[in-house]
Amino acid sequence: MEATLGGARAATPWAAPRPRWTAVLQTVAVNALAWVAISAAGAYGAANASSFLRLWQQWCIDYVPMMLLSSALCLALLRRPTLFEPWRNVAGFFIVVMVLFQPLQWLYVDWVHNNDGINLQSIYQARLRMRRFSWFVTGATYAIIVAIGNWRLARAREQALQRTHTQNLELSLALEQQRMLALRAQLEPHFIFNALNAISALVRDGDKAVSLQGISRLSDLLRYALSASLRDAVRLGEELQFVHDYTDLQRLRYGKRLQIQIDCDDDELHDALCPPLLLQPLIENALRHDLDCHDGRGDIRVRITRLASELLITVSNPLSAQTPPNPGTGLGLKNTRERLLMFDPAASLHAEKRDDRFYAEIRLPLGEWD
Repeated sequence: MEATLGGARAATPWAAPRPRWTAVLQTVAVNALAWVAISAAGAYGAANASSFLRLWQQWCIDYVPMMLLSSALCLALLRRPTLFEPWRNVAGFFIVVMVLFQPLQWLYVDWVHNNDGINLQSIYQARLRMRRFSWFVTGATYAIIVAIGNWRLARAREQALQRTHTQNLELSLALEQQRMLALRAQLEPHFIFNALNAISALVRDGDKAVSLQGISRLSDLLRYALSASLRDAVRLGEELQFVHDYTDLQRLRYGKRLQIQIDCDDDELHDALCPPLLLQPLIENALRHDLDCHDGRGDIRVRITRLASELLITVSNPLSAQTPPNPGTGLGLKNTRERLLMFDPAASLHAEKRDDRFYAEIRLPLGEWD
């Protein structure tokens, strides 16, 4: 049973541990110093220079019950921070303090000031002497301590919620980073596999010089792919150069059949940031659905333009009604779409057929590079 209660207490983020003796002594000391200071302020305002010390000493003695009351309330909050959270607890303890503590306080004051002892008559007189100021001091002390305790409780809860929110954000970020790494791990072997297929086709043709040239180009491509995969963003100009090198490698396989046209309205767009290996899967997809489906010339077009505050990249290839489509795996477009969303939630990749062509359209908000 004790273990269960302890576990429940630990599960509450704002629950305070059991106070140690050092905390208890510190609480009592702070309350004692506070009442000493209050007594000094009151004596300073009510006495002249010659009687200040004597009056200050008397006030300190008179406020001993108030020091004990405030210390007891603070220790109760230290042990149970939620003690005064329900309003019924606040009202109940207030009634107890006013009904029981006030008479005891005045009996103490009467005992300190009179050397004749305390009798029933003195108790009756003590009740009669309850003044408004005494009610005010006791009530104000109670209200201030309860308010401070509830404020600290609310602050602890807010800090706990902020910590939980921060931990959730950090966890979400870590999950997104792992997801991005997983997508990259899928994309890079996929690219390498297709590039090696191009080299193997050259080798089967028996042209050693062209095969060696293809291997050299593949080495350059892999060098960029490995370095770019370590970064979250690259310049669009770097991606276009990578596409140029990639199509040169594929041209060794397809020859003059591979026709690609890249148009960019604004050279400044080369400095725009985008995810690494963004365009290569789209070019590869266009090759698969164009040149791999017939023996004629291809017509791949890449259009880069600025549309308001967005970077618009369109990759298109012709579709032939006489040849069956190449199904492929669909991995390139799927991964590209997911990587775009993780790079910028406002980015998008839309693919569709228009007339006799297939279009893959990327919209990416422009950053502050310009």
